[in-house]
Amino acid sequence: MKPIAIGYLRSDISGTAQNWDEIRIRSLAKRYGYDLARTIVFTPRTPDPITRLITTAHRTAAEAIFTPHLAHLGAELPSILIRTCDVITVDDENTYARAYFVCRSRTVIT
Repeated sequence: MKPIAIGYLRSDISGTAQNWDEIRIRSLAKRYGYDLARTIVFTPRTPDPITRLITTAHRTAAEAIFTPHLAHLGAELPSILIRTCDVITVDDENTYARAYFVCRSRTVIT
């Protein structure tokens, strides 16, 4: 059984490239061996998007979140999110692994 992942993007950041971003999320998740349960699209008016994203990750038992790039998550990578699951950026294929951040640096998770 493949690990579950969810995709995430903000429509205002993707703009006219939203469909392309969704395709790239699906493609990378598949290439990395994940079963993409769904892709969540929020707007800048979505209240508390990170909490909603974490709730969805818990409900789907997601191991990873794929996003086009970190700007979709805000100015900084939210520490509460990285404690929930891995974050993988499509543009540069970086993986922000929860095990690394939880075990290596207390300052990231406080």
